[in-house]
Amino acid sequence: MSVRYGVMAFRRLAALVLLLVLGGGLAHARDVNIAPGLPYVDITIGGKTFRIERIQDTRHRLTNSFTKTSRPCPPFCIQPMSPAPGVHTVGELELIDFLKNKVEKNKGVLVDARIPAWYRKGTIPGAVNIPFTLLAPDNPYRDRILLVLGARKLEDGTWDFGKARELLLFCNGPWCGQSPRAIRNLIAAGYPPEKLYYYRGGMQNWQLLGLTVIRPGAAKQVRK
Repeated sequence: MSVRYGVMAFRRLAALVLLLVLGGGLAHARDVNIAPGLPYVDITIGGKTFRIERIQDTRHRLTNSFTKTSRPCPPFCIQPMSPAPGVHTVGELELIDFLKNKVEKNKGVLVDARIPAWYRKGTIPGAVNIPFTLLAPDNPYRDRILLVLGARKLEDGTWDFGKARELLLFCNGPWCGQSPRAIRNLIAAGYPPEKLYYYRGGMQNWQLLGLTVIRPGAAKQVRK
């Protein structure tokens, strides 16, 4: 009898564990994933951990200026797919991969090339604000920025970019020329195009997909 009751107790326990596991899975299931089998991505940069995920409310709508479809051109003209020969154009999944495999390992920098006023409203987690204006040839701070990015100035005044970090630049969207201008100025300074990436979708596409937006200095998601 004791063996029989022992088997029955084991079956009840197994059924309870299975119920808890399935129940827990259902409780944490997500309707809106980044990709199949990829609900979110955690990245740690500068001692801060950020979670990149999508807004789960399937009724969510943008209410900010990124809902606009038409802006005066110039200056808000549709940008080409690539801002310069040799530069890689990427999408959201490639950007997230860049954060995880380049930025997190201190091999690359995600650059928000917009002016500070836009950056303060919200940016992609892990991005550093280097306004496109600072990379202009006549800007006195340009050389300092190149040094921080890993370039080395030689005695003859030329630059060695052998150990320069890979950069992924973005701005407000396909109609924004700030990051393309930054990329062209970097190339003019000698930065190798193969070390540069361009997220053409920018903040508009990032927010249209409901991906995490933070305000500088905070790890909170900003919903728009």
